[in-house]
Amino acid sequence: MRNHTAVTFTAIAAAGGALALLAVTPAQAAEYSSPLKVRGIQYDAPGRDSNRCSGGNTHKEYLAIKNYSSSRTVNLKGWVVKDAAGNRFKFRANHYLQPGDGVKLRGGNGRDSDADNVVYRDNCNFMWNNDKDTIYLVKSSGSRADVHKYTKSRNDRDGNGYITYHG
Repeated sequence: MRNHTAVTFTAIAAAGGALALLAVTPAQAAEYSSPLKVRGIQYDAPGRDSNRCSGGNTHKEYLAIKNYSSSRTVNLKGWVVKDAAGNRFKFRANHYLQPGDGVKLRGGNGRDSDADNVVYRDNCNFMWNNDKDTIYLVKSSGSRADVHKYTKSRNDRDGNGYITYHG
């Protein structure tokens, strides 16, 4: 879900209708009430796509998740990331995100690290499509935390394979 800003105009007539005041108020898109949001996605790994576990580049494809809360620590255990085709990853181990902290969920194999804020999917297949896809971030309770649809032509203006969402 991409945030589009709409503008609402309200005219208020003053005494006798002689003066009108124009107020501009931005209308925000609906947001899920979750401290965790998708910060960005490297949906197209740099280089030629190769999903070989040895020498491939699936580890260069990642989803960045950030805790936007100013006071709440969130454990990712039980949270799910999935795409439109039903590819999914479930965080099975404790991984705590302090307020303002983030994590990169990378493809390929590697060692998960709280210190380096990285979790590997331990799957050498690419998860995200290079032309278009939908990203779902789902809480351990099963409710949605964040959703974004993207297309390469509309959302990746510089063509580098990375899209920023909640900055």
